Amino acid sequence: MSAPDGSPVGAERSIGQLFASATADMSALVHDEIALAKAQLRQDVKRGATSGGAFTAAGGLLLFSLPMLNFALAYGIRTWSGWNLAVCFLLSFAANVLIALVLALIGVVFAKKAKKSKGPQKVAASVKESAGVLQKAKPHPRPERTEQPALPALPRDRAPQAIEAVARSSS
Repeated sequence: MSAPDGSPVGAERSIGQLFASATADMSALVHDEIALAKAQLRQDVKRGATSGGAFTAAGGLLLFSLPMLNFALAYGIRTWSGWNLAVCFLLSFAANVLIALVLALIGVVFAKKAKKSKGPQKVAASVKESAGVLQKAKPHPRPERTEQPALPALPRDRAPQAIEAVARSSS
């Protein structure tokens, strides 16, 4: 059995391997968060487009069908019932308005769903939570060694800078 980086389980990994693994995991996390944001935005756009399409269909139906549909429906009602022609025209107009109201109601429902969806806010909260967890993460204390490994010889002019850099990085 081996770890994700290919090293055997139980074997100690170097700091470089741990850092590379952490960097790869962070990169994957950021890419996943971006993919989630894109998917949620795509869904919101689809809902908004459906809402706009329903409103457009309601308006188009009301605008273009009124004259022809009113005449056909009014004469059909008169033929079927024998009522006054004016009453028949009012009934055909009412039927068109009813259909337009149903389409507008569908548009309102989809618009509310798109407005309620908080996809980008969810992603931002998730990213903040991940960042908060990473900020609170502390390295494990290292066991103290009894003997110190030999350091390579440094030129005299670089020795104090190298010691300061190591001191800063370990604190």
